Amino acid sequence: MALETPGCPAANALPPLASRFLKVDELPWKETQVPGIDMKILMQDKENGLLTALFRWQPGTELPLHEHVEVEQTFVLEGSIVDEEGEVCAGDYVWRPRGNRHIARAPNGALVLSFFLKPNLFIDAFAGQTLE
Repeated sequence: MALETPGCPAANALPPLASRFLKVDELPWKETQVPGIDMKILMQDKENGLLTALFRWQPGTELPLHEHVEVEQTFVLEGSIVDEEGEVCAGDYVWRPRGNRHIARAPNGALVLSFFLKPNLFIDAFAGQTLE
């Protein structure tokens, strides 16, 4: 595994078995290819797709149709995320099984903490790409 926290050289320089304590406010936000969604990567392994990140959704943002290649977990810190199956609000959690497909929206904006074993696969927009 090649675990890292982009934007935190001190954490990445530690020995392999050392704990990484992050000052999340100091980590940079990174734009994604979806306008209105920025991400702050807390931990990733680019080799196998493992990712833990904060996602900041601007009001009215829509994440195009995508498939979860492996289990996805999301805890909503602020706002809400809505799709055809329901709404997950601040303080709530949703997990989606491998193969789940949906379009996600944040009508009023959202801040979420998400955990991915593998990146999403986009079906139409950004076909074949992953969220980066």
